[in-house]
Amino acid sequence: MAMTIGILTSGGDAPGMNAAIRAVTRSAIARGYKVIGIRRGYQGLIEGDMYELGARDVSDILHRGGTMLYTARSKEFTTTAGLEKAKRNLDNAGIEALVVIGGDGTYRGALDLSHMGVKCVGIPGTIDNDIVCTEYTIGFDTAQNTALEMLDKLKDTEMSHHRCSVVEVMGRNAGHIGVNVAAATGAIDCLTVERPFDIDEICEKIIDQKEAGKTHFELIVCEGVVHDDFTSEYIAEYIEKKTGVTSRATVLGHVQRGGSPTCYDRVMALKMGYYAIELLSNGYKNRIVAVKNNKLVDYDIDEALSMQKGYDEKLHSVLRILSI
Repeated sequence: MAMTIGILTSGGDAPGMNAAIRAVTRSAIARGYKVIGIRRGYQGLIEGDMYELGARDVSDILHRGGTMLYTARSKEFTTTAGLEKAKRNLDNAGIEALVVIGGDGTYRGALDLSHMGVKCVGIPGTIDNDIVCTEYTIGFDTAQNTALEMLDKLKDTEMSHHRCSVVEVMGRNAGHIGVNVAAATGAIDCLTVERPFDIDEICEKIIDQKEAGKTHFELIVCEGVVHDDFTSEYIAEYIEKKTGVTSRATVLGHVQRGGSPTCYDRVMALKMGYYAIELLSNGYKNRIVAVKNNKLVDYDIDEALSMQKGYDEKLHSVLRILSI
């Protein structure tokens, strides 16, 4: 008997999610399966907001950012009543397996459903690249390239005015976007939760480089280090006061989530979506698709959620050495 598979996106949107939706849908249909799209993540599942997806329903979405299934965070789903309602709607729709695209929170929801007998497979989709079990997440490449483009534009104006740009990038509590764009733009440093930093040392470095003839500077700030009074604006004011270099703060914000996904994100999303359906087709369940040593692998959900995420310490050291 043909399987009926549900698919949803949850948490923050990420460029490439649509490519994954397309890959899951068409891979399943090619095997004779029925596909049900669930709008607005787990909240839409609770409300029964779902419809059948055909091959043509996912046409011309590869190049689009965001997610055609929309996304939301659901407090109700974290309750027993909400979870039971979601399971009931899956049963009523005849959905035997569920593919979820998102981050750790999305996986925890899938884990809860798996304990109720739902076959689940997770695909990593978040610009932050902070999912512990995988080296890469859908949306990361696009987000860092968007940030890079914005930083290149800022560099033009800071060169003209002999300024220091303090640029805040996204990444939640991870510094992967920050350290990569800092290295790619020649920033003086990157403030991130993974590595200690000293603003006074950075100011001394700016003064030394200014005396050596350097006229403009960039400092990348990851959003995870920002809190209360320690804002990007405060850092810029502090640098200007200590160094005498005119400093401006720029928060890139949610532009990093949008836009057409890069070739790399599209291809990775296609591979992951196809892999997810292969797992279900071969009888596997409660797995997370991941990247290890640049190859697709899969882990049990419990194991995936217990793993530790690495940070590119070497790259951070290199950017500090080269910013002289």
